[in-house]
Amino acid sequence: MEVLQNGFAKLAKTKIYEKPLSNGTANHLNLIAQTEDLSNMDPSRTFVNKVKRLIVKVGTAVVTRSDGRLALGRLGALCEQLKELNLQGYEVILVTSGAVGLGRQRLRYRRLANSSFSDLQKPQGDLDGKACAAVGQSSLMALYDTMFSQLDVTSSQLLVNDGFFRDAGFRKQLSETVTSLLECRVIPIFNENDAVSTRKAPYEDSTGIFWDNDSLAGLLALELKADLLVLLSDVEGLYSGPPSDPNSKLIHTYINEKHQKEVTFGDKSRLGRGGMTAKVAAAVGAANAGIPVIIISGYATDNIIRVLQGEKIGTVFHKDAHLWKSLKEETAHEMAVAARNSSRRLQALKSEERREILLAVADALEKNQKLIRLENDADIADALEAGYDKSLISRLTLKPEKISSLAKSVRVLADMEEPVGQILKRTELADDLVLEKISCPLGVLLIIFESRPDALVQIAALAIRSGNGLLLKGGKEARRSNAILHKIIASVMPDTVSGKLIGLVTSRDEIPDLLKLDDVIDLVVPRGSNKLVSQIKESTKIPVLGHADGICHIYVDKSANIDMAKHIVRDAKIDYPAACNALETLLVHKDLSSNGGLNELILELQREGVKLYGGPKASAVLNISEAGSLHHEYSSLACTIEIVDDVFAAISHINKHGSAHTECVVAEDSEVAETFLSQVDSAAVFHNASTRFCDGARFGLGAEVGISTSRIHARGPVGVEGLLTTKWILRGSGQVVDGDRGVNYTFKDQPLNTISMQKTSSS
Repeated sequence: MEVLQNGFAKLAKTKIYEKPLSNGTANHLNLIAQTEDLSNMDPSRTFVNKVKRLIVKVGTAVVTRSDGRLALGRLGALCEQLKELNLQGYEVILVTSGAVGLGRQRLRYRRLANSSFSDLQKPQGDLDGKACAAVGQSSLMALYDTMFSQLDVTSSQLLVNDGFFRDAGFRKQLSETVTSLLECRVIPIFNENDAVSTRKAPYEDSTGIFWDNDSLAGLLALELKADLLVLLSDVEGLYSGPPSDPNSKLIHTYINEKHQKEVTFGDKSRLGRGGMTAKVAAAVGAANAGIPVIIISGYATDNIIRVLQGEKIGTVFHKDAHLWKSLKEETAHEMAVAARNSSRRLQALKSEERREILLAVADALEKNQKLIRLENDADIADALEAGYDKSLISRLTLKPEKISSLAKSVRVLADMEEPVGQILKRTELADDLVLEKISCPLGVLLIIFESRPDALVQIAALAIRSGNGLLLKGGKEARRSNAILHKIIASVMPDTVSGKLIGLVTSRDEIPDLLKLDDVIDLVVPRGSNKLVSQIKESTKIPVLGHADGICHIYVDKSANIDMAKHIVRDAKIDYPAACNALETLLVHKDLSSNGGLNELILELQREGVKLYGGPKASAVLNISEAGSLHHEYSSLACTIEIVDDVFAAISHINKHGSAHTECVVAEDSEVAETFLSQVDSAAVFHNASTRFCDGARFGLGAEVGISTSRIHARGPVGVEGLLTTKWILRGSGQVVDGDRGVNYTFKDQPLNTISMQKTSSS
């Protein structure tokens, strides 16, 4: 009794169990196992290999949405994960919250339905929490029963109170009952019986043996001798401060002596009585008693599975955590240094050896296409549940044809002429004194990109081809897709180079530290908005190659062939609306509004479902909604249209409101076309061709890091050449300067050999 009242006690744990999952989840895990060394289980998570019995606690903030209604999608995903674990012999116990919230929702509806209009005018008092619990418990269990029944799984309900655990006979019977249920592959579902709780204020009273479902889960983990306790939260784990604070960092391994005084807790749960404070208290107690605990996000559809695979997610609590000295996390500086060292080893390889690495990457992408799709589907499911817009979902999606296209582009890069060590200029300075200018890698690149996992493959392939080290930080929406693509690419790196050539930055917390490493990182490429580029530039001394908004214009001149113009405009807007080179603003010569040309262009777009917004002139003439801004990237089936007086007005509009990305003029008048091409100040300017052609692959570059709107170093689609710099090689025969006495300078240009320095050194 004293042990229980004190919270938790150490219990001997003897169960050893190693078993993979199967069916839907097992297919996912088996695919991982089939790839070449893709698991890379973090050493601090190896204890999951010994798990047979686990307790999963799901809180109110996970069970319900922000409006208080049940989050059916998350509950369904939770039940599917538990079903897969149950099928493979894992003994799964669920501790759930949510009954009070569900009961309150139902009682509010009942009170509303039974109220007269005059009743509703009166102040409405709070509903009794115990009554809410009584109504919600049956409803919550009915929902779990329905969901598990659909999955051909049997569940059972066990309501407990604090006082029960004071009875040794009850504890013994509880253990026997749960063991019998688990032997029958039944999933026991525990909940505190708040309906008959003796606490006067159950949401405030934290006395007793347990005081909420977090501490109940910890108590059950001890009493039922669990091998692992998983606490599902509405955030990714324990942060050093409130998760909303950008300075807060995710704590991967909790060490009581270190973190107890450092962590600052935010608000308690928005709906339940616990919150992170309660979870940490329960986790520390269970861990001290010898039961590993992991706090992870319950919003993801597969986090429990990922935990059992040993992935480094969430926050782990373990009694031996303070002894894990060898598990010191790699710092940003160490990651960058490792990438630089690996890049130098990559540069030392023969050209054909680098080519073989790229071909191996292409083969691995195709071989693991099914695995990539599974991870990408999980990202898409999360993005849909989070309510992201269609343009982001489109950029996020990796269809089979897209993966095949990526593999093809990598092979194109592999077959390109060797870019490193090319002799660009050779000059005889004096007799037997020859100076050569050759191409060489920049060094280490930091690329911060948005929710396009295909960008990871393209950028990695370019880095390998150009001999650069690489650090990648992708959008959180593509976390799983980026992780599996990175593992696939790293797995084919030869030991002579090391998989650390390409580092994947997984936390936003590491970006500020990386931006300080101007002694190791040579170029930062942020792919995103002007705001992001500006923030990066203000935060670092490292040169920044800006990839900003894609506000692309097409100007249709009065001399244009209207059929050609319709074809170009339609392609530029419809082919891939989410692309940065898609049409966002259509400028039309004023004469086309009177000769029918403007109407034809509008009908062409409207037939494709494009929503049109007007500039000041067009909105008045066409009677359409005025655009909120003339500097706007829709990334969807929407477009701004404006009427201009002539080509000079079009040029002025673009230079004022554009993003210096890609612009096009449709005109038969060559003088108008040449004026536009020469005076528009953008990275790419086209005549009678869709803006969608502004792409590294379509330019014959093989792939691109991004489309730079900067004016220094590289502009437009940045391929291999944009990731190279130069160095000087001087070959002499003992010459010295000596005040330039005795040196007869000739400065003669010499023909370039077709064989590069790289090929010469490889022969």
